[in-house]
Amino acid sequence: MSEATRPPTSPPASARPPAPGDLSGATRTPVDPSAGASPIGATGPALPGHPLDNPARSSLTGPHARFAERRGRVLRYHPDVTPWLALPDDPGPQDWSDVAALAGAGASVTLTAFREPPPADWEIVFQATGVQMVDDSVAAEPDREASLLGPADVADMLDLVARTRPGPFLPRTVELGTYLGIRRAGVLVAMAGERLHPSGWTEISAVCTDESARGQGLAGRLVRAVAHGIRERGDTPFLHAAASNTSAIRLYESLGFTLRRTTSFLSALVPSDTPLPGDVRTPERRAGNLEQVGR
Repeated sequence: MSEATRPPTSPPASARPPAPGDLSGATRTPVDPSAGASPIGATGPALPGHPLDNPARSSLTGPHARFAERRGRVLRYHPDVTPWLALPDDPGPQDWSDVAALAGAGASVTLTAFREPPPADWEIVFQATGVQMVDDSVAAEPDREASLLGPADVADMLDLVARTRPGPFLPRTVELGTYLGIRRAGVLVAMAGERLHPSGWTEISAVCTDESARGQGLAGRLVRAVAHGIRERGDTPFLHAAASNTSAIRLYESLGFTLRRTTSFLSALVPSDTPLPGDVRTPERRAGNLEQVGR
């Protein structure tokens, strides 16, 4: 689908009038990794009510509702799919109690786009500043070498993720959307796919290339191919990256993504002595590797 025919509900960033606090105008502005992580819960300015302000929640209350587990106002993906948990925009003590009940005592919970710190007795095990980037002028196109990946490829996908550490990827992550890969001599050496899916938007994620195949432009090709499929169904691509991952950010900028806002990623442990209802499931601790979130 060409830019001219993309639906008005999801225009590229350059076509949207800037709103107060919108960082879209910061096109090609490099992220300073020396700044370190933001204070807990801090994020850049947000567009009130925009689906990308709380993308996990927008996904779980929209196109990804079939993956949602809920307790009170708290939502999360099934633990085999992806570790993201979604708080309401104004979490209170009851919401944190519901997080604990949903995850289980001692479990790890993973948050993005949050604005409030967890309770004082929760141990923070990972925290990082991230960037959220949106499609502004990506030259999206299919790739003849890319093949569609599915459940039969999960073992190979997990093996590639273990070698490249692009961020959380679990046995059922492939169910979230289209994943494309490139094989050499039968070995999966590069992939990219779709993760969060707020209405009108689709996140590109799990972008990774084996060391043996780097320097060949495979990541860029796959991102453009995944973006092409997203546009074909009328959505706009977006993605996240750790602010410290400057090489990935440079790649995304060169492909035509622009900075929308900064955000925060956090993993924290539910206190092991948290009193929970008797019907709470066994805790899931698999938070995934967040060192390079969203690459």
